[in-house]
Amino acid sequence: LCCQCGVPIPSNPANMCVGCLRAQVDITEGIPKQGTVHFCKQCERYLQPPGTWIQCSLESRELLALCLKKIKASLSKVRLIDAGFIWTEPHSKRLKLKLTVQKEVINGAVLQQVFVVEYIVQSQMCEDCHRIEAKDFWKAVVQVRQKTLHKKTFYYLEQLILKHKLHQNTLRIKEIHDGLDFYYSSKQQAQKMVDFLQCTVPSRSKSSQRLISHDIHSNVYNYKSTFSVEIVPICKDNVVCLSPKLAQSLGNMSQICVCIRVTSAIHLIDPRTLQIAEIDGNTYWRHPFNSLFHPKQLEEFIIMDINRVHEKKKGAGAGARSNKHTLAEAWVRKTSELDTDHQYFCCTHLGHILNPGDLVLGFDLANCNLNDEFANKMNPHNIPDVVLIKKSYDRTKRQRRRNWKLKELERDREAPDTDDERQYQDFLEDLEEDEAIRKNVNIYRNADIPVESDTDEDGPPRISLAEMLEDLHISQDATGGEGAEMLT
Repeated sequence: LCCQCGVPIPSNPANMCVGCLRAQVDITEGIPKQGTVHFCKQCERYLQPPGTWIQCSLESRELLALCLKKIKASLSKVRLIDAGFIWTEPHSKRLKLKLTVQKEVINGAVLQQVFVVEYIVQSQMCEDCHRIEAKDFWKAVVQVRQKTLHKKTFYYLEQLILKHKLHQNTLRIKEIHDGLDFYYSSKQQAQKMVDFLQCTVPSRSKSSQRLISHDIHSNVYNYKSTFSVEIVPICKDNVVCLSPKLAQSLGNMSQICVCIRVTSAIHLIDPRTLQIAEIDGNTYWRHPFNSLFHPKQLEEFIIMDINRVHEKKKGAGAGARSNKHTLAEAWVRKTSELDTDHQYFCCTHLGHILNPGDLVLGFDLANCNLNDEFANKMNPHNIPDVVLIKKSYDRTKRQRRRNWKLKELERDREAPDTDDERQYQDFLEDLEEDEAIRKNVNIYRNADIPVESDTDEDGPPRISLAEMLEDLHISQDATGGEGAEMLT
């Protein structure tokens, strides 16, 4: 018989029934029945004391281990048999654990008990998110600069950063008049950005760091790092004058060349011979050269007569020639001098798209003062009168028919410049004309502009629908229109 209530029971060392034994002894005494778990809303991580934040999903093994660690010291006096979650509403800010424990009690009797521990989820911002929200708190900055008047390279770089999602770790992006500043919470993320820039555009970089504070007892130093990245000051459609030594090393090219593209290297073409060359960043900084003109100096010419040159002998040691361009000899006249008979003769690499009567943009070298150390030493007979850059189209018509768009980085902008919009339109036109640059850019279809046929051969070049991506668009009413019936 039970020594407390007299109920017949099987013999046990305590001589008590289970009810009386539980009334006399509570094996869960000393184990907290409530606790607190800290959760960061921004990054959805839980705090694992003392300072580690870990990613856990609800009712996962990781979250169960985190909760049990909070009462680990109290569980040392009992044996944990089973642990699991009791379902709670995901937004209730409560986590409930059902624990089963055993412990030896009076005279060696083993008592098993089930109880519930409830945790309250409290919001606390982690240090990483705190740095992101406090936008001035940064550990490293990448300063990207290019000493040019045109921002084509930065527009191209912006699309590459968006495509590879390198802007996600930035605390802040600030636009400066000649570049961009990227702020990071760690030096490693900034170094990753610098490595990306050196792989995508010809550039050079240098770094420095400033000591903010240090602890002499624990040997902990707090630095702010600055990475300075300088992009070569050459943009697409620039006319450049190479040094004689560099021109000779590139296959006896002409010193006057046209930049047709800037990717991880500078792509040059000789308009007299169609000879092409690529100059990487290291080569450029060893043999630097400058642009002879800036884009505002482009003048409009009209093609009076043009003859395509099919065969031209290669010079000694000449390099590769372009297969995408056609060499031609043209007579041109400025549209501002149509009332005169003054014409210019030039060789051009645009013979595949130019016809008599077409308008074309170019630079007038015959009537300008060249302030360049290499151009001033050249023989005047080797300097062309006119260098043609690209065919001219009606810009208003191109904007009206453009059924695609690009995404932009969220950044702190300076006061908007009236010239920025013109430069951005130039970049969009370059994308339409150059397929090689287009491959590295995510282009999204603009649903607001109707799709027209692509059979207009005489019009400006356009981007086909096959090259466009569908932009994600979530409507307010998922069932269709307002009050539309749901489909079953």
